[in-house]
Amino acid sequence: MASTKAGGSTKNVRDSKPKYLGIKLGNGAAARPGMVIVRQRGTKIMAGKNVRVAKDHTLFAMTTGKVSYTEKRKMKFDGSITRRKVANVI
Repeated sequence: MASTKAGGSTKNVRDSKPKYLGIKLGNGAAARPGMVIVRQRGTKIMAGKNVRVAKDHTLFAMTTGKVSYTEKRKMKFDGSITRRKVANVI
């Protein structure tokens, strides 16, 4: 006879860590070289002046300045035009 009741096994206990995506420096924020501006999956926001794209599509500053976001009209390969957000450091 068991002294304690048998505990069942559970299958739904695993969870992934948060990825902390999103805009890290807002419009008008001061940026120094190497500072992360946006963490993203895919290029939802494009890199503009003095901004580069990392391997995981993260946007980071190349020079000291202020962050500004603008919109740019971009033509797709099928001829349709869309508006894309662009991050700049000026």
